[in-house]
Amino acid sequence: MSSELITNIGQLVTNSTEFTGTQGVARLGVLADAAVLVEDGRIAWVGPSADAPSADSVTDAEGSAVLPGFVDSHSHIVFGGDRAGEFEARMSGEKYSAGGIRSTVGATRSASDEQLRARTRGFLDEMLAQGTTTVEVKSGYGLSLHDEERLVRLAAEFTSEVTFLGAHVVPAEFAGRADDYVDLVVGDMLDVCAPHSKWIDVFCETGAFTVEQSRRILEAGAARGLGVRVHASQLGPGAGVRLAVELDAASVDHCTFLTDEDVTALAGSSTVATLLPGVEFSTRQPYPDARRLLDAGVTVALASDCNPGSSFTSSMAFCIAVAVRDMGMTPAEAVWAATAGGAAALRRTDVGRIEVGARADLVQLRADSYVHLAYRPGVPLIRRTWKNGIRSSSR
Repeated sequence: MSSELITNIGQLVTNSTEFTGTQGVARLGVLADAAVLVEDGRIAWVGPSADAPSADSVTDAEGSAVLPGFVDSHSHIVFGGDRAGEFEARMSGEKYSAGGIRSTVGATRSASDEQLRARTRGFLDEMLAQGTTTVEVKSGYGLSLHDEERLVRLAAEFTSEVTFLGAHVVPAEFAGRADDYVDLVVGDMLDVCAPHSKWIDVFCETGAFTVEQSRRILEAGAARGLGVRVHASQLGPGAGVRLAVELDAASVDHCTFLTDEDVTALAGSSTVATLLPGVEFSTRQPYPDARRLLDAGVTVALASDCNPGSSFTSSMAFCIAVAVRDMGMTPAEAVWAATAGGAAALRRTDVGRIEVGARADLVQLRADSYVHLAYRPGVPLIRRTWKNGIRSSSR
């Protein structure tokens, strides 16, 4: 058994029920002049530096802030090609639509397993260097029996949080035959993808899948033991949020255009509203109103939605900064949403917090307060990251 003591932490964000209050800054469970003991990949002790136990090695945090590793509960990082041209056109005035997804499908289908594997590994290394220690990864750029299976299989090499998103859009070869494609998704495609997946998701949106089609897909996945996630209300209001709540989805993501009924339904449920600030930043759509959700008592998460079309960022710190600047969140609320909120969206209790028994996923900042994540946007503030107790340093 090996142990490491991280001591002289000026500000420790725990998100632990042992130290937290119910709202605002208190919810972060902040400890001053703190220390954390890590043993074999888990948190073994948390408390004041003066009371810290001995350990095999000691790391001096030099008065800086330490917080849980970011939990990115929504990403699409197994893909080929990019869509820089589409981004340039959008910045020149063209409107974003779901149809652009199809342009990534061809590049992904033509990429080899090793090319996709290497690229995914690169994105995950990039995320880890920026403090992200838990990542959910979706398929959705294969849209064929063969390619969806290999995308979830490849994703499962890197994370246990794999989501089967065969219902991303209807592929070109099924144009005008959406119900036939749904038959494939809930039949043979689900059969080969379920063994590699933990979740099932659907893009319930105009231009993608109807509420009726979405229900069929999600219920088929649930019957196979997969947890439910939903893309909804990104491009306009619809019934996807209420469908997610009805099916006890772990998370409904985007939530840009919500009705009062949507907010009420979410507030009375265990479904997390996952907001994706990088999307609105990159598409110039209106930002979701996080303040409205938080004031209603909805659990909110932040995630990157890292993908080549609508949000090609892997930086959770950037998402925190945008959420504070443009979505009505305080720095404390945004940090909680990017850590404990992301864990809630994955229905995980072992990540997103620093408490005894939790996975030793921590981030040390080049700053003395978590507030700097929003206060200094775009600045590389991550000094060290621990994932499963293994330490890496950013340059």
